[in-house]
Amino acid sequence: MMLMMLTTCLTIVEAQSAKEERAKLREERRLEQARLDSLFYLQSVKAIEEKSFVLEADRVIFKRGQTAYVSSNTNFVALDGDKATVQIAFNIPVSGPNGIGGITVDGTVSGYEQKTDKKGNLYVNFNVSGVGISARVDITLPRNSQNASVTILPNFNSNRLTLDGHILPLHLSNIYKGTAL
Repeated sequence: MMLMMLTTCLTIVEAQSAKEERAKLREERRLEQARLDSLFYLQSVKAIEEKSFVLEADRVIFKRGQTAYVSSNTNFVALDGDKATVQIAFNIPVSGPNGIGGITVDGTVSGYEQKTDKKGNLYVNFNVSGVGISARVDITLPRNSQNASVTILPNFNSNRLTLDGHILPLHLSNIYKGTAL
């Protein structure tokens, strides 16, 4: 009887120790991820300040809330100085105007504004004008994250489009640009 109680006590202690160890490991992983997110955020902010970045989107949200998951290397908004490219390409077998199932438009940037709120969230707004595009682009980058959202608001219609993805410096991006209009 005494041996059985001792075995039970040891089992309970081992279970509690294992539970504490898992909790400690979870907390270490969480802290490590927070450090990485902070570094990615700083990298994204630097790229935005240099006006040399790409928002690679893995999700497109249409005007009425419909969502499509897409390839991040063919769906993006890129800014390089005063030039911008907006590309949307769906994984469909039919080739679009850009040759990869969608549309690619290049334009000139104007009205570039960047601001940070009290919580550390970064907002970037600019206009893009070109042969195939005239739109307002609004980017939101939450504090300590590289995951961002960009809303494209065309000036001549109400076909708003939102892209969710992550911001990278232009030289680190892995985008494939189709034929522009």
